[in-house]
Amino acid sequence: MALVFLPALARMAVCGGTHGNELSGVYVVQEMERQRKEKGEGVWPIPVTTVLSNPRAVKECRRYIDTDMNRCFTRDMLSCPITASSPYEVRRAQELNNLLGLKGSTDATDMICDLHNTTSNMGLTLIHYTTSDWVTLHICKYLQTKITKVPVRVLVLDVPISDSYSLESVSKHGFTLEVGPQPHGVIRADIYNIMKEAIYLTIDWIHKFNSGTVFEGGDVEAFKLIKSVDYPRDPETRSLTAAIHPQLQDKDFCLLKHGDPLFLSFSGETVNYKEEETLHPFFINEAAYYEKGIAFHLGKKIMLKIPTVRVQKD
Repeated sequence: MALVFLPALARMAVCGGTHGNELSGVYVVQEMERQRKEKGEGVWPIPVTTVLSNPRAVKECRRYIDTDMNRCFTRDMLSCPITASSPYEVRRAQELNNLLGLKGSTDATDMICDLHNTTSNMGLTLIHYTTSDWVTLHICKYLQTKITKVPVRVLVLDVPISDSYSLESVSKHGFTLEVGPQPHGVIRADIYNIMKEAIYLTIDWIHKFNSGTVFEGGDVEAFKLIKSVDYPRDPETRSLTAAIHPQLQDKDFCLLKHGDPLFLSFSGETVNYKEEETLHPFFINEAAYYEKGIAFHLGKKIMLKIPTVRVQKD
């Protein structure tokens, strides 16, 4: 692929606490704000805005107050009229869109990194919406080469911009950073340090890119979301009748083949994978997904070819 020239990234935002009980992002943002207060605005080689996304939920150490804010950034939600009965997170999402967007506009922040934790054993997973954003994919490739303590995986949702629903979608580029396993409402030093390293490396990549460094293209391994799988449930009460099978628990991104165990019923029977297509499960047994009716997602491994990129000089 030919050399591609891309505009410089003038504005970056690091957001934590979109889910108020996912504490690594909360403390990364607070630490970055402490460093700025101590060392001044020049502490980072590029301008970085730090945002505590859902302060009320952070204060109460809850995922959200009224509704999941990380589903509130579709264009419909961002443009709906606000009334006295509007959910807090919908009002806050519109505030963040005005601060960091407007979504889809030329004035939107160049890059948002939205920081999340998962209870699933996902290592560091970078989630974004497209297979053709060379900036975010190059950052993903950079992190894959620099971070060695945990696997660094790329997850592509491949959703149109109008339907994209999470905070980073209001920026021109951007991705969700998921790090786990970490229980909600708990902070683990190892998980926190992985997240902080990923943010510092992202800032480093942007600074090098803006300074004229040429980043060679190549292949990026990624996983494309195919579908979600719910737990077995009682047809009348909708209560669970099985849990994730011990052989699948903590095996995020393993290769799932026909006949592999998925669930172990409470009466002791194994429920097996019946699909013929081999796929990869992730967000296995994520605590926050019980209310969403999701036991895990299934994805397909793909290889993305990205071009060599360089900053476009005026």
